[in-house]
Amino acid sequence: MPVSRALPIAFAVSVAAGLPLRAEEFILPPQATPALRAACEADVRRLCLGENPTVSKVKSCMKQRFAELSSRCTLQIAAAGLTPAGR
Repeated sequence: MPVSRALPIAFAVSVAAGLPLRAEEFILPPQATPALRAACEADVRRLCLGENPTVSKVKSCMKQRFAELSSRCTLQIAAAGLTPAGR
C-alpha cells in the first residue's frame, strides 16, 4: 500500500481505537463515494440527521462525532481520502 494511502487509514484506525481527536485535526474526503455512503448511512441517520439536514451540516456533524462512527464507516472514510489537517 502506498504511503499516501496508508497514512489516512492508520489515522482513522487510531481514531476508531479511541485516541482523542478534535474535529479540526482532520479533513473529510471531498466526495462521498457509493461505498462511503453505504458504510456510513446508518451512522449519519443515527447521529447527524437533525432538522433541515444539509450536506455541510452532516459533514460538520460527522467530523465532530467521528469517534462515535462505526469502524466500517471510519475505514471507508479513510479509504476515500481522510487526511489529518495540515497535510
